[in-house]
Amino acid sequence: MSTLPTPSASLTTAPDAPVRTVLITGTSSGIGLAAAIAAARAGWRTVATLRDTGRADALRKAAAEAGVVLDIRQLDVVDEESVAAAVNGVIADYGRLDAVVNNAGAGHVGTLELESVADVREVMEVNFFGVLNVSKAALPHLRATGGRLITVTSVGGVIGQPFNEAYCAAKFAVEGYMESLAPVAGAVGVDVSVIEPGAVATEFVNNIGLDIEARIAAAGPYADALRHYVERTVGQFLDGAQTPAGAAEAVMEALTADRPAFRVQTSQWAREFTGTKLADQDGSAVVGMTGTWVA
Repeated sequence: MSTLPTPSASLTTAPDAPVRTVLITGTSSGIGLAAAIAAARAGWRTVATLRDTGRADALRKAAAEAGVVLDIRQLDVVDEESVAAAVNGVIADYGRLDAVVNNAGAGHVGTLELESVADVREVMEVNFFGVLNVSKAALPHLRATGGRLITVTSVGGVIGQPFNEAYCAAKFAVEGYMESLAPVAGAVGVDVSVIEPGAVATEFVNNIGLDIEARIAAAGPYADALRHYVERTVGQFLDGAQTPAGAAEAVMEALTADRPAFRVQTSQWAREFTGTKLADQDGSAVVGMTGTWVA
């Protein structure tokens, strides 16, 4: 745990108002880092967590440049003891938790015949069960404050995408779980939202940071399809990828709006892309679109 001075009155919205506390997971880079900085700038006491605090240099540098203070703590979303320790520590130190942003996750490129079911389980463990671990630990405290539970999913949680089967399955699961939980949590005073980014520059580069040529060479009957997918994705997604700061604006919208929407896309592109699915009753529009990505 990092040292953090007692919050000053400058962080409050009114002289007698409590300082609002938000816990954000996966803050070493990308959207998580940008959201932590944005929340701190907006006056939230921000507990920025990451699996390996040895990777917090970029986070600390960004906080220093922004002139904000972050409370940086260790939290591994797949380790229930780590999650409990982090959440309980926040309550012990500050007495309240007003919001959680589930951002931690991991990208994955692969297809069923070329990987093990264990590989798929690992993706689900991080991207789905990790979200549940943090949310379950936080909910009693969010109930106490009438707080907010925000989860960064993906447009891949709305539209299934080639060679992203496991990743999209996990994000679909998160979307379905949170959509089902929203009215239940709302009945006890907790607002639930999901944030749907499209391609985000730093995350996309990290997620496909593998030897693509070697992967294609090992893809056997799927080699041509994988090459088409990579060429299309790099050419169309990465060139127009959103900045992490831009995506974090949607997180802040859900965090601060008087009546936060359940589903928030981070860009016009993301709204149009997910709209294809949400208006596609028989599935032909989505399958027709994604089929062109591999042919």
